[in-house]
Amino acid sequence: MSRSRNVIAGIVLSTLLSLPAIAAEDSPLSASDRTAILQTLVAKINANYIEPAVGARLGRDITRKNASGGYASATSVKAFSEALALDLRELSRDKHFSAVFYEGFTERTRADVPSQAKINEWRERAARRGFDIEKIERLPGNIGYIELRAFGGPEFASAAQSAAMSLLAGTDALILDLRRNGGGSPAGVAYLMSHFFPHGDQRHLIDIYDRPENTTRQIWTVPSVAQRYDKPVYVLTSARTFSAGEDCAYDFQVHKRGTLVGETTGGGSNPVGWFSLGHDIIAAIPTSRTTNVVSKTNWENVGVKPDIAVPAAQALQTAHVAILRKLVSTAKDDTERKELQRQLAMVEKGETEKPVYTLRGEP
Repeated sequence: MSRSRNVIAGIVLSTLLSLPAIAAEDSPLSASDRTAILQTLVAKINANYIEPAVGARLGRDITRKNASGGYASATSVKAFSEALALDLRELSRDKHFSAVFYEGFTERTRADVPSQAKINEWRERAARRGFDIEKIERLPGNIGYIELRAFGGPEFASAAQSAAMSLLAGTDALILDLRRNGGGSPAGVAYLMSHFFPHGDQRHLIDIYDRPENTTRQIWTVPSVAQRYDKPVYVLTSARTFSAGEDCAYDFQVHKRGTLVGETTGGGSNPVGWFSLGHDIIAAIPTSRTTNVVSKTNWENVGVKPDIAVPAAQALQTAHVAILRKLVSTAKDDTERKELQRQLAMVEKGETEKPVYTLRGEP
């Protein structure tokens, strides 16, 4: 696949994954409508799903269920798409499968190039989401904190990611919060990861095998990234961390560049393609397999296991405490050590410094 086609595919994938479905007016479906939709779905699963044997069994299972009246109560587009989404995931055990109700979707080949107007629309939507950077903060103890909700394609999100890293360049450690990160672009993950290795240390992160095209795409860190960060990194995870969010956490772990804190992640590693089934229903079908270059495997169905296992709600405090304890032990002078010890005691108790809004010296 050419680089330009990779870029377009990445934009389309990351945009669809990060945007909510656009609901059309719900409309009724007859039994013959459901059968036609299922026939289209089964054909596209058989032609595209990364695990052909599993896809063939899945197609037989949902066809059998339909023939026995199992979808008879799903009499509208919305109800049927929801029923399909549930069955696709449960019967295949592949959490990337989905079906959604989406108006105006046009199925594209990888060779199709979106119009400039469509790309501008996607860019504007990404900007309105803050390029999926939910929060940037400097925590007590000079610790950086970034919450990243998704990985947009670097075509849109790279400048924002580098800006965030520039703001936190002077911190003594960084906490990257992926607890609510549901995925996105593998290239977006690679761009972010590029900040955490020295200049000249280019890393081959993953390979993605695409079944429909019978090609393998290599994903590497980006040598042109200027801002680099060499301090300790702690990555927060939860059961909700999924797909590209898991890819990022796994990269930090296998390259020994960060410490994972929280819960085992969701367990979805197979990138998807989006396919039209008719009646404004589209299906996400996993068409590809991700292989981490270091481990020679992936996190499908098993998730990424944290180095420090705690409930997700406690992960931030746990990471913050761990960092502060290390900073206390390496403090250069007594004044610095005492201040860090004071901040550590507050964080251990779950307390925060209250802001003061009066002039100094006033009662």
